Amino acid sequence: MRRRTLQTLVAGAAVWGASGCGFALRKAPTFAFQTVRIAGSENTPVARELRTALITNGLTVITSATPASTPAQVVLTVTTDQRERIAVGQTAAGQVRELQLRTRFTFRLRAANEKELIEDTELLLERDMSFSETAVLSKAAEEELLYRDMASDAVQQVVRRMAAVKSL
Repeated sequence: MRRRTLQTLVAGAAVWGASGCGFALRKAPTFAFQTVRIAGSENTPVARELRTALITNGLTVITSATPASTPAQVVLTVTTDQRERIAVGQTAAGQVRELQLRTRFTFRLRAANEKELIEDTELLLERDMSFSETAVLSKAAEEELLYRDMASDAVQQVVRRMAAVKSL
């Protein structure tokens, strides 16, 4: 009985301590705008995933396929979305043993009145992976998985930065 009471007290103290320090789970982002026009390189992997994430978060996304007469409160311009693959390790025979994969995503956010809300921002994400010529197909699948993971990370960062804009 005494042991159970002690366990209950310790668990209660842990919950009380965690709530007292300001810890809270991340909530869905809230935006100061309702409509976004995506301009620039809108058909790249990160831009496509970003469009999906913005729609999921309740925003109306306007693309080049939408009639130009449709107004948007902000314009998200994607200036760069590129993938890089760099050999960082080699064997004595000159065969590649390790690769570094990079995703470079540059964007800016402007209000409809041309006010700069987020100036040109570059996100650079890197992942390392080993490479073996005997397992080329599995390494190609791993590479694509890592690129998708980096795209997802970039999208989350962009959405958080857009949610941080409090006024137009």
